[in-house]
Amino acid sequence: MKIAIPMAGDKLSLHFGHCEKFALLEANPDTKEIVNVDYVDAPPHQPGLLPRWIKDQGVNLVIAGGMGHKAISLFNQLGIEVIVGAPADKPENIILAYLNGTLQTGQNVCDH
Repeated sequence: MKIAIPMAGDKLSLHFGHCEKFALLEANPDTKEIVNVDYVDAPPHQPGLLPRWIKDQGVNLVIAGGMGHKAISLFNQLGIEVIVGAPADKPENIILAYLNGTLQTGQNVCDH
């Protein structure tokens, strides 16, 4: 599986649409291991662009701190699962928690 996490510095960005880059992590859910990590600069922020761009990267799960409802809907239409309310932590920690079923999520910090 391939997972995208929006980044600010070396941690998850709480505002999805304005992140600096994405951590694209390939993980094996059977062995609960991270297979590969790439960091890719985010494209310019334009409404509706990121879901298609993320799909083109081969991603099937996005883990974010906050994301607007329209973006969530666009991802879902493309067959990409979205988890919001994730903590501002290093992407490897977030993915390992997700794979082990211990990822703690809170409120969607985006209000649009």
